[in-house]
Amino acid sequence: MFLVFLFLFIGPSQGEVYKVGDSSGWTIIGNVNYTAWATSKTFHVGDTIVFEYNKQYHNVLEVKEADFSTCTTASPLAKFTTGNDSIPIKQAGQQYFICGFPGHCEGGQKVEIMVHKLTSSSAAPLTSSAVVPSASPGAPPTSPNNAASETHKALYYFSLLVVFVSTLLV
Repeated sequence: MFLVFLFLFIGPSQGEVYKVGDSSGWTIIGNVNYTAWATSKTFHVGDTIVFEYNKQYHNVLEVKEADFSTCTTASPLAKFTTGNDSIPIKQAGQQYFICGFPGHCEGGQKVEIMVHKLTSSSAAPLTSSAVVPSASPGAPPTSPNNAASETHKALYYFSLLVVFVSTLLV
């Protein structure tokens, strides 16, 4: 019974993981529209953004809004250089990221992320027509699509409730 409560409160608390630029990744090649990418997502506190890139040619600098607008690299808030950087989103509001290599930010390798607070009302409501997912137990399903992900979370909660009730009846 303790495990059921543990999964109920801890399991689904993991946020979404977003790969910046989707399949293109973090690059200057191919004219990736990072503004369109970011506006097509809904970011929340607790989510993670992942920058994948060739570290010989790129990096990631988290910067202030003014430095983002002017592509100034002199005083970043944070610098990432591994080529596979997972950055947890810890606060709501705007966050700004640029590539610090000369000319890359000016060429469009920059992204502004609008982060929303995660509220308890953001979960999809349970309905009597909910179906228990066939995913492995103990792990909530994830999806890059937030609407589908919220539905999966609701189904995850429902399946945990079914398990919990069935253990009480045994």
